Parts: sequence; structure tokens; C-alpha cells
Amino acid sequence: TLYGVFTNHYSANGPSRCLLLELLDISVSELLLHSSNQGCSMWMIQHCARDVLEALAFLHHKGYVHADLKPRNILWSAEEECFKLIDFGLSFKEGNQDVKYIQTDGYRAPEAELQNCLAQAGLQSETECTSAVDLWSLGIVLLEMFSGMKLKHTVQSQEWKTNSSAIIDRIFASEGVVNSAIPAYHLRDLIKSMLHCDQGKRASAEKALCSPFFSIPFAPHIEDLVMLPTPVLRLLNVLSDASLQCEEEYEDILEDIREECQKYGPVVSLLIPKENPGKGQVFVEYANAGDSKAAQKMLTGKIFDGKFVVATFYPLSAYKRGYLYQNLL
Repeated sequence: TLYGVFTNHYSANGPSRCLLLELLDISVSELLLHSSNQGCSMWMIQHCARDVLEALAFLHHKGYVHADLKPRNILWSAEEECFKLIDFGLSFKEGNQDVKYIQTDGYRAPEAELQNCLAQAGLQSETECTSAVDLWSLGIVLLEMFSGMKLKHTVQSQEWKTNSSAIIDRIFASEGVVNSAIPAYHLRDLIKSMLHCDQGKRASAEKALCSPFFSIPFAPHIEDLVMLPTPVLRLLNVLSDASLQCEEEYEDILEDIREECQKYGPVVSLLIPKENPGKGQVFVEYANAGDSKAAQKMLTGKIFDGKFVVATFYPLSAYKRGYLYQNLL
């Protein structure tokens, strides 16, 4: 989101125009680092894939190519609970490309690789790059999220150029990949549809959004809810069954928790379910994600009623619908 534009008159190189943009959170690149080579959860991969494909479908409908899609350029928006695309420095209008050297090494489509080589040699490419280059990049990003591995050297190998489909099959069948136990055929096929060497055969963003992969309901892992901030905080290991059964004790604890949580910002709502799903978990909705992040930082590890508190975030959209995930640990 663009908030405004201003001129910096004190720049060393003279006045410069500056864009004031929303502050986003963790990038997919950082999420990959935290995954410790074990891959991201299917919930996170699905969330990221859908959000980025919706962004690309919009861009491509307007006739623009992002041309530099990579993990560092996909960031989480805590306020809107979605992944967003940044850095349009290499973007161009399809059919009117004014940037010759596009995409980052490791996420570069074959046709962009050829064009870049020709441009460096001072030659003109016969075929211009299209929006299909963005789908190639996203396919590599999703494959890295699934495998937990950087694939730069893999996609530059001769084996990949000869039979990339076999390598993708091998990654999905690998025993070292935690997600291999989950039926992931739809994700595999979605990624393959984005990684055709022939850009004409590559799926469009709009078509990719129709993949059966997006109809599978996944729940987030507890690691996801620690990493992706939202305006809702969820506290675990706070209440015992006995506390829930005694109404007077329950009300006292509720008030104590509200008082503690209000130290970090105005509390919009507070919920402690007495029955499953969510029994004994504490859900605290703040006015914004900034307050929620401050609370999460301070409350994690705090001792409450003799127990160490575990604080994670929780999807605001699910909380508003009254949907409480059961199997998160």
C-alpha cells in the first residue's frame, strides 16, 4: 500500500523522490531459513501460493510483468493476513519491455536467461519475455518452500534442463522431506504446470488458481502461528481444567489476563473457550498487529499460575468466524 510521496532535499546526490509504503513483516526468505531445511507446512505453502497468484493475476490482467519474483520479494502483511509482492524495480509493461536484464539468478525462466545473455552481448532477442516468467519464478519458490532447500544449483544443472519433471518427482518422493507423508500430488502438479520450459505451455496465474490444491483444507502448525504475526494473540498452557469448571476462579483469571494484556495495547476482545475446540486456550484480539507483536514478545515464557506461557498469533479471519483449529501442536 502506498501511503504517500515526498521529496528528500538533503540527499547527497541532490533532491530525490521517496515513496512511503506500508511496513510489512517477515519474508519468505526468512521463513525458509527458519524451516531448517525441513520445508514449510502445507498450510503456509498454500497460503503463499494463493496470495501470490492472486497478485500476479491482477498484475498480468493489467498487462504488467513483475520480473523479479523471489523469496525476498514476498512479505507477510500482519494487518491484512496475506503475503504481498514488493520491489517492482524490474517490472515492465508486456509488449513494451524497457528492462533488458530481468529476474534473479536461480529464479530466472529459460527465456529470460537467453534474453539476458543476448542483451549482454549487445544482441536483440527474437522473443520477448511475457508474464509467464513470473509463473516460472513462483514455481521455484514453492518448490523451495516444500523441500526446504535452495535450488539455485539444481535448476542450473544439465539434468534439470534435460528432465526437470523427474527432479520434481524425486523431491516429492524424498524421505528427507517432512511433507512427503502428506498427499501432495496436487501441489506437485501445480508446480510442474508453472515450470514448463516452453513458456507457451506454462499455466497462467488465473488458471493456476483453479488447481485442486487450493480446495484442500490445511490447518497451520504452531510454528506458522509463531512466525506470522496477526492482531490476535493465542496463549497456551495458561488454564487448567479445574480453573474452567469453577466459575468464580474463571472470572478472576479472565480479569487478570485482560489486565496483563492491556499493558501492551487496547484489547478489542478476549475469549477463553470452556469446551473443545480451543478449550482452555486464551484468545486476545488487539486493535492492531503492532500491539499483538509486543504482547507476544513479552508474554512468551512468562509464568502464570505456576506455568510457563506459550504465546502464538492466530488468524484474525478464523477467530472472527469462531473457527478454532484443534490440531496445531
